[in-house]
Amino acid sequence: MKQQHVHNVLLYIVQVCCVSTMCRHSTHTHAYGLNNYTKKSFTIQAITSKDCFFNNFVVCFNVLKFEGGSTMNNHEMMALDEKHNAEFEELVKYCMTSGAINLDLYEEYDVKRGLRDANGKGVLTGLTEISDVVSYKSIDGVKTPIDGELYYQGYNVADLIEGLHGRRYAFEETTYLLLFGELPTAEQLERFIGILSELQELSGHFVRDVIMKAPSANIMNALLKSIVTLYSYDENPEDISPANVLRQSLQLIGKMPIISVYAYHSYRHFKMDDVLLIRNPDKNCSTAENILRMLRPDGKYTELEARVLDVALVLHAEHGGGNNSTFTTHVVTSSGTDTYSTIAASIASLKGPKHGGANLKVTHMIENIKENVKDWEDEAEIEEYLAKILDKQAFDGAGLIYGMGHAVYTLSDPREVILKRYAKSLSEEKELTREFELLERIERIAGKLIAQRRRLFKPICANVDFYSGFVYTMLGIPEELFTPIFAISRISGWSAHRLEELVNKGKIIRPAYKYVGWHKPYYDIEHRLGDVNDNWK
Repeated sequence: MKQQHVHNVLLYIVQVCCVSTMCRHSTHTHAYGLNNYTKKSFTIQAITSKDCFFNNFVVCFNVLKFEGGSTMNNHEMMALDEKHNAEFEELVKYCMTSGAINLDLYEEYDVKRGLRDANGKGVLTGLTEISDVVSYKSIDGVKTPIDGELYYQGYNVADLIEGLHGRRYAFEETTYLLLFGELPTAEQLERFIGILSELQELSGHFVRDVIMKAPSANIMNALLKSIVTLYSYDENPEDISPANVLRQSLQLIGKMPIISVYAYHSYRHFKMDDVLLIRNPDKNCSTAENILRMLRPDGKYTELEARVLDVALVLHAEHGGGNNSTFTTHVVTSSGTDTYSTIAASIASLKGPKHGGANLKVTHMIENIKENVKDWEDEAEIEEYLAKILDKQAFDGAGLIYGMGHAVYTLSDPREVILKRYAKSLSEEKELTREFELLERIERIAGKLIAQRRRLFKPICANVDFYSGFVYTMLGIPEELFTPIFAISRISGWSAHRLEELVNKGKIIRPAYKYVGWHKPYYDIEHRLGDVNDNWK
């Protein structure tokens, strides 16, 4: 038995050595010796010879062999057999019974569910100078809804976008502002871009061993895995001094776009049999430009396409300390943990469909409307179908028109107003004005319809998610990257808030939970009745 095991190990080593040797002796023009590898098709571009990630190519088996000859495939590793699955279903029932809390108790104890009051306003839990979200103004002592305003370090985002005058590196300039509190001079921005470019690189070993291993259909999971693993590549990962955290933050800001795109290509190749496209970032390109050139087979993009993505990154970079992922950043940072764990937690929060996945819902809803509304210019037909969505008779049955309404903004979301303007310009370049006009009609009709049906006193406006999915689709960005693009942008805000938390040496964040269960007497195991509630019957 042991001899067979040794034989299997030796056979494995021989195969690895053969492939490794093949890679080392190959020429650059033959894709590093993989031109004879026919199971999948490869396109490897711009990989330097000193760091070819196929130099130590590892042969992977679908079935793992263990001593004694037993085998277990990936599905079996994660699944229960029929007998234990039935027993597990019983545990699910217990879980649902044990975890249910009487909702009336939240009102009785004045619990601010979701850390919001009865009017939906967030409970004050901290102070920040990084950004300000404004939706009301006091006029003659009366709280009055206004067109929304968003400020980064005191600067109106609308002014920041307007002041670009077609310049590149808008996202990098905004990142500098968020991190350091002031807009950079031309010289400061140039130095900052140089630092980011230097820190964005990934080793071939990291690409091969981390990004390409066990690729995930959900790129947010792949991104999370990579961020956590970067801890092992950092010589000083536990140091949470502001200087070291700033270095780590800039590393992540630079690396996350490359990780996301490579993870997408790896998934498409290893899971969907697509061509594997790995293109190194160009140090002379902005973050937006590099995303487009690394994502596209020909690496080409128009000036307008890069500008629109650059603006989208700016608009998603920060939105106050109370949003779910940024608050997560504060909570986890306050525990004193490392940067990689903190940002992984923030990514996990953003992955949730209630937070970062909203633009996907909008995209799917718009496609559903396009399929069911015959005349896109007939506003009566559009209103009729939107009413069906609100009545849970159409689309996903949730009764929601996605992309409409916001927890803070009232008359308008400034990010949506700006992105809508760029979406219109891009739709003209792409000859998709008919689709853009349909979205405009849906936005206008949905706002009125929701207010009428729900009898709301607060105005309903479209939020930034309403047009972002449409913009990404026009840019040829696949749906799998919609939320990762959000993370690529928001990492700047997360980093600024983490540093703010550390600089101010805040206490560990620990809100209270009221216990509403019962204290119970202990029963020896032979006297227990089995069901969750049986002991109390």
